[in-house]
Amino acid sequence: MKRLLTAISCVLAAVGMTAQEAWTLQRCLDYAAEQNINVQKNRLSELEAAEQLKQAKAALFPSLSASISQSVGYRPFQEATVIVQNGMATSTNNKVTENGSYGLSANWTVWDGGINRKNIEAQRVQTELASVQTEQNLKSIQEQIAQLYVQILYTIEAKKVNEQLAATAQQQLERGQERYKVGDLAKADVAQLESQVAQTQYDVVNAQTQIDGYKRQLKALLQLDINEAFDVSTSEMADERALAPIPDKIEVYNRALTTRPEIRTAQLQADAANVQLDIARRGYYPSISLNAGVGDSHYSASNDGYGEQLKRNLNGSVGLGVSVPIFDNRRNKTNVERAKINQTSAALDLLDRQTSLGSTIENLWLQATSAQQRFISADAAVKSQATNYELINEQFKAGLKNIIDLLQARDNLLQAQQNKLQSKYTTILNTQLLRFYEGGELGI
Repeated sequence: MKRLLTAISCVLAAVGMTAQEAWTLQRCLDYAAEQNINVQKNRLSELEAAEQLKQAKAALFPSLSASISQSVGYRPFQEATVIVQNGMATSTNNKVTENGSYGLSANWTVWDGGINRKNIEAQRVQTELASVQTEQNLKSIQEQIAQLYVQILYTIEAKKVNEQLAATAQQQLERGQERYKVGDLAKADVAQLESQVAQTQYDVVNAQTQIDGYKRQLKALLQLDINEAFDVSTSEMADERALAPIPDKIEVYNRALTTRPEIRTAQLQADAANVQLDIARRGYYPSISLNAGVGDSHYSASNDGYGEQLKRNLNGSVGLGVSVPIFDNRRNKTNVERAKINQTSAALDLLDRQTSLGSTIENLWLQATSAQQRFISADAAVKSQATNYELINEQFKAGLKNIIDLLQARDNLLQAQQNKLQSKYTTILNTQLLRFYEGGELGI
């Protein structure tokens, strides 16, 4: 009894570990949002854009810089050295002299045609654009994850169908061998039954190979380490999911125009082009700047002391500068024309993305609608073919049907089941993607 309980505990523990390791679709989506390398790089671009915005704002304020210069001179063959400093001539016989100067300067662009403020506006657009591009990249990855996940679930169900057919084929082979022993079935018919078993076993292995391949693709998309165990949750979807109402394509499109990041990206790029055109036009405006400075110096050859020199040599200055562009070799004109071209190009990009979005949504809607109709037909076909297959199988056992009829019925049932599964998962996937495009969450 103790050994039995221990064995049961181990089995339950293993099942629990497997359940914990199984990845649901939501877990895959959450993991990609946090760990995907491309998404993380996009978030770094957001931080970089935020820093550039801070720099653009700082350009409105004055700049301040300090300078210190110390030098030592050596003239071994001169008997006297005359240095002119701050308008004063100083003579010395020292061959080694030391000189120091100190300065503090400030500059402030008072008016540059408003370019600085427009640069802030342009950088705000770029900061928002970086955020939207992160969202766009994430949604693209989520869509790929959902497609692979549904493909895995579809193939798993297809494998189960093949396993059921393989089990039935094995039973038919055993029955055929019994009939062959009593002389009720030809050896060629038994060979066909053996071929059917081999084919069904091949179908099972092939389905498992496809499942493993799709899991590998999903694991690669999640960028999981090769040593990390990975499996998906294999809960089957009810057939009723394929009969759920399909969202209206016009409503989905209208909502997608306000929620999809690719549209928002194109709109922001158009806004950025408008701002850049405004900045280019302001290149014709004059600019006004203020500058001020304070300087001081000392010289070792002077008869005055260090403190007295700093007192006498202290000087300050204030200046006002005005720059008016008159002839700039067509630089401003070219900048304006190029900005106009970029503005038109951005508007065309926005129109192109709107058209592409509409085409994508319409394609999803057509696939969902047609797959739903195929599912209804395939469901009826499966029931009909299953009944027919059972009937022919019973007749085959009784010797009333030959092997050709049996194999044909089996192929018809298999095709109907595959059609049903394919239309079922195609309907579910495209319906979910339609809801995803109108701003909803992916939920399989």
